[in-house]
Amino acid sequence: MKLLYDTNILIHIQDPKELSPNLQALLTIIREHDHQEFIHPASLKDIENDNNDERKKITLSKLRGYPLLPSPPIPDEEFTSLVGIPENSHDQNDNEILFSLMKNLVDFLITEDRGIVKKTNLLNLDDRVFSIDSALNYFTDLYRRFFPNHSLLRKCYAHEVDINQPFFDSLKSDYGDVDFKKWYEKCIKEGRECYTYEVDREVKAFLMLKEEDEVIETYTHPIPATKRVKIATLKVDFPGSKIGELFLKMAFQYCINNQIFEIYLTHFEAEDDTLTYLIENFGFEKVGELEKNNEPVYLKKFIPETTELQLLEIARKYYPCFKDSESVNKFVIPIRPEYHDILFPEYKRRQMKLTDYFEINIPGNAIKKAYLSSRFSSRLKLGDIILFYRSRDQKAITSLGIIDQEPVRTSNLDELKRIVGKRSVYSEEELEEWAEKSVFVIRFRHHLYLPNPLNLRYLIENGILNGVPQSITEINHERYLILKNGGKLDERFTVN
Repeated sequence: MKLLYDTNILIHIQDPKELSPNLQALLTIIREHDHQEFIHPASLKDIENDNNDERKKITLSKLRGYPLLPSPPIPDEEFTSLVGIPENSHDQNDNEILFSLMKNLVDFLITEDRGIVKKTNLLNLDDRVFSIDSALNYFTDLYRRFFPNHSLLRKCYAHEVDINQPFFDSLKSDYGDVDFKKWYEKCIKEGRECYTYEVDREVKAFLMLKEEDEVIETYTHPIPATKRVKIATLKVDFPGSKIGELFLKMAFQYCINNQIFEIYLTHFEAEDDTLTYLIENFGFEKVGELEKNNEPVYLKKFIPETTELQLLEIARKYYPCFKDSESVNKFVIPIRPEYHDILFPEYKRRQMKLTDYFEINIPGNAIKKAYLSSRFSSRLKLGDIILFYRSRDQKAITSLGIIDQEPVRTSNLDELKRIVGKRSVYSEEELEEWAEKSVFVIRFRHHLYLPNPLNLRYLIENGILNGVPQSITEINHERYLILKNGGKLDERFTVN
């Protein structure tokens, strides 16, 4: 595969200081497997803007040891209309790098640049852009199936967690040591529950939710009181994992189970902040700053205030809400139990429980997923509803998702890896097997499990299916409405 390094990665590599363990491990994997490494000419322009002539000379001499991406294209008007006119030379250089990725001159980009990461969402390139940590996680999983030995995610009470562990130091720094400890003591007295992920008894991820029914006081305008959930704390120190996305998934499910239709958090944005990017990708919007300390407030609603939005915008902004009007195509996709277990590891109890998650890193635990099939359908497109039929054992429709990237057919291994990107749940060997035949890749967001999974007998007796689905099968809107009613889908989370 062809990998493109951004300037900040190159500076890490060439800096005389010791490389971080994760960067060392990443470079080892990349070079062991003979991936091609490139730099973009725009990266050299970034370095040439350095006012320190001696440092610039040394850095450029080192970087010229990397192959330059040959004849990269200049961003066109369509691209610029998506990302905006560059504000400065650095912004222009970022655009040139992203345009080369968009035009498939390379397979993946590795960067720590927050500005680039924000633009990838506008371009639907986020599955092909990695940080050092997420790249290490991807390539580790690709070449060696990793089943870490760790304790499970657990639900516990605040008093059971030791906040003197190093994990909590950054929170104490953000809010003040004394104030944080006072707040946590209050949580203990209130008997608050929380969720943790621990390795060797050390906390690596922490989530605490709180139900509220009060005004959120911000500088610009108070946010009216209503029943909502506050993500009191969401912190992850497990680089490259999907645990942040998993925690959001759990928080959303908590809201839905308890008939709560707003959720928010407050968060001081830091340099290279990954949390802000994550929450914005699932519909949180900055609505102001707290009056008491200027901390930004991010709010998400589950019920759309207008039906005029595009279907993909509804699926993103109001997730897990989705549009299912007559104009939206619906398909039933048969999936074998072993692949169903990989894609939907938490399905076992048909209700999300933290003890269902045995592997933190696998993308099956995330919201964005990729399904590989030997069956092809030219009718599938962005925004379509897909309903997964678990074959052989349960013989039932269990899950619903929305296609969020154009489906692709390929028999090229490198292209398959590039398309699937961070969503992959497959090893190198498994992807090689898929690529030996023409494989159909469906990238989607998993929205929900049917509260009442519909078995084959029901599907046939009610005219939804004519028999056992052997391939991707389209159903009309009338049949979908019967399925929707029988599966007990909540009308509040669908837009007609």
